[in-house]
Amino acid sequence: MKHLKGFLIHLTLITVCILCLLPFLWLTSTSMKGAEENIFQYPPVIIPHSPTFNNFVEVLKLVPIVKYAVNSFIVAFFTVVLNLIFSALAAYPLARMNFRGKNFIFFLVLITLTVPFQAIMLPVYIIVLKMNLVDSISDFNGYLGMILPFCVNAFGIFLLRQAFLTIPKEIEEQALIDGCNSFQIFYKILIPLIKPSLSVLAIFTFVGSWGEFLWPSIILTKQSLFTLPVGINELQGAFSANYRLIAAGSIVSILPIIAFFLVLQKYFIKGESEGAVKG
Repeated sequence: MKHLKGFLIHLTLITVCILCLLPFLWLTSTSMKGAEENIFQYPPVIIPHSPTFNNFVEVLKLVPIVKYAVNSFIVAFFTVVLNLIFSALAAYPLARMNFRGKNFIFFLVLITLTVPFQAIMLPVYIIVLKMNLVDSISDFNGYLGMILPFCVNAFGIFLLRQAFLTIPKEIEEQALIDGCNSFQIFYKILIPLIKPSLSVLAIFTFVGSWGEFLWPSIILTKQSLFTLPVGINELQGAFSANYRLIAAGSIVSILPIIAFFLVLQKYFIKGESEGAVKG
């Protein structure tokens, strides 16, 4: 019975893994099919008959994908950095300090998780316009307009608060005895202890920022500031679309996310476990 249970668990996990990988495999297959192959044939063919990289070469010729990738990296990098800083600064007092209304404030923060960005997009857009954070003013303002609305979020505050709660208070007490002030305890002792959770937040923030399409497509007017998702969308015309080229461009846009995850993967599982501790 024990072996049967283990077999069913592994079978379920393998099935779910295959289902998750199928879209990526189909995207890769489409990107490597030549013009002579029908990408919509039934039954579908995953392995191309004559694999080719011409679609990737064509994408590089049609759109300045390197420039778009640089823009995406700038936006994603500063969004990640600001999220780590502001989320940690907000989570620290909610987890380690005692003050009136702490639980109520944390409850208000959690409520924002239920509000989709699309619901507040119009007022955010008006605020951005009022602050002149648009690329029509300058490229720098355009970058700020893409970064600042996402520089902190409730998920990051919640995750880091839970990570701070896992640290024994005796460590802080010992640091106080050794002469550390609150700020020194924060960045010299507590921050290094929650590196796994910081890595998890960095991965989720990077993926979200790198793949963001709606917001940049709304506020950007200059093609030179387009991010990868917006730039790749240019491959689709008004009346036609070359899905092979779109697939190739999508594969190029996914590679940095995979690389970023591989760099931080050793912290990922541990960090998620820390964030799951009940506070």
